[in-house]
Formats: sequence, C-alpha cells, structure tokens
Amino acid sequence: MSKPLILVTAAAGKTGARIVEQLVDRGFPVRALVRVLDERATRLEALGAQVVVGDLHDLASIRAALTGVKRAYFCYPPQETQLVDATAIFAIAARDAGVDAVVNMSQITAREDAPSPLSRQHWQAERVLDWAGIGAVHIKPTFFAENLFMFGAQTIADEGKLYFPFANESHAPIAAADIARVVAAILADPTGHEGQRYVLTGPELLTVSEMAGGLNQGLGIPVEYVDLEPARWADALRPVPGMSASLIKHLQAVAGDHRNGVFHVQTDTVKQITGHAAQPLDQFIQETRSEYGFDDAGEDAAVGAAT
Repeated sequence: MSKPLILVTAAAGKTGARIVEQLVDRGFPVRALVRVLDERATRLEALGAQVVVGDLHDLASIRAALTGVKRAYFCYPPQETQLVDATAIFAIAARDAGVDAVVNMSQITAREDAPSPLSRQHWQAERVLDWAGIGAVHIKPTFFAENLFMFGAQTIADEGKLYFPFANESHAPIAAADIARVVAAILADPTGHEGQRYVLTGPELLTVSEMAGGLNQGLGIPVEYVDLEPARWADALRPVPGMSASLIKHLQAVAGDHRNGVFHVQTDTVKQITGHAAQPLDQFIQETRSEYGFDDAGEDAAVGAAT
C-alpha cells in the first residue's frame, strides 16, 4: 500500500524544512509549499520534495496545493496579521480535498483572553481547524532555542550581553529540530492524536541568566543577561530586519506573559511522541554555534585576553 501524500506549508522555514527532510526519509511523498522559488526551494527539491508556490490567502492556490493530499502541516508566518482568514481558507480547501490529518503550529500563549492579538488569533484558528473535521492536532511550543541567537547573536558578539524582557522567570527552550521530529512523527502515524493539544518544551526549565551561563560555557566568551522592560525591548526590536509592527506588539505582549509565568512549564511530550527526549540547551549551542558565526569565538576571546 502506497504512503499518503503530505503537504508541508512554510516549508522553507527552519522547522518546515526539517519536517520535509524527515518525512522524505520515512518514505513519504511530500509536497512543499513555498512563497517564492529561491535557494531554499531548490534545497527542498534536492531533498526529494515536490515544490509548489502558493499563498495561504488565495483559496485557488491552496486548493491546487492540497490536490491529492491526505495529511498536512499548517504554519502561518508570525509577521503577518490575518491568521484566522488564512486558517479558514486552508480548512475549506483541506476539507474539500479529503484531508484527514493536520498538524497545526499554534502557540503556548494561545487563549481567549491573551493580551497579544496574534495569540488570540491562534486560539480562534485552533477552533476553526477543529470544526473543519480534518483531524487537527495542535502543537504549542514554548520559546524556540533559536531565539537566543536570532535575537542575541549580534549583542553577544559586540557586547557580550543578552537582552531579553523575561526577568527571573523560566522557560524550557526547545529546538526547531525537536519540534520537527514531533510533527513528522504525528503525520507519519496520526492515530490517536486527533484533537490533541500538545505543549512542547525542552528538557529543563532555565532562567535567561542560566541560559546566558550556558552560552558563556558553550561559546567560550563572557555572556551576561540584561533584563529589559517589555516596552524598552519593543523599542530595541524596531530596527531589526523583518520585524513588523504587529510582530513587535505580539512579542511585547508575550514578554508580559513570560514575566507572569505562562511559559513556566516543562513537558516530556517530545519523548512520548518520538521516543527520544528533546535536546538540552548545551547540546543545541554546540550544534548551532557555527550557524550563527561563533565557531571561533572561544579562540578569538582567548587571543584577545592574551594580548
């Protein structure tokens, strides 16, 4: 019996590309939905995926992308503001196509009364997918471990400082690779997962000061955590490329959630679903330091100290 065709949206992203790779490795035919044909799309083709261009706000293109598809991963870009509209379009096309399993990328902050408009939209989107009857499974990750470098690489390199607005509260950062393993495992065998809401975290609750200590040890350079008020952090984010006004508003609200303990949770769901525990932060730092330009950080720091 042949394996079902699986659609992966946001396939060019860090999580999406890993999902594509893992599903192809499992022998599934994969269709990768991208916005543009660029180098990332070429890499997806090299993995063995069928690459298609589509727009989550265009019903015709999503209908075309879902033709023949039985299972799918749905993920909406956080920089944009029309999540519920895109979810409804996807749900309509998926139901009409006979899709029977969808893994939806939601958020740990998704709830009816969330201070972030995007978090409230994620709560609404979960219900739209449930009502569509397409076997929706919702994953709700804590902060990605990649955020440490995405938001901190420049200031770590320039100042030896890590700026976040999380005070002394903790979260258990999870790597995109571990999230991808969960998604691929569910799509490979969705039995028993329909309707579930899985909170995904790393293996250990840490304050950002403790994460800075891990970066210090892993990179071989001093790293100090500097706590900012959420409003000041929002000001600091405005010059960052790719930061829309709506995303900054979301991140500011989420920072408040973090300070109020919303992220203070640790689960073993990654291990329960995949059979392997999520990687600890020190392992993540070692595996990704070169990607963010820290391959020779320790050596450079040592040379600077000696001179």
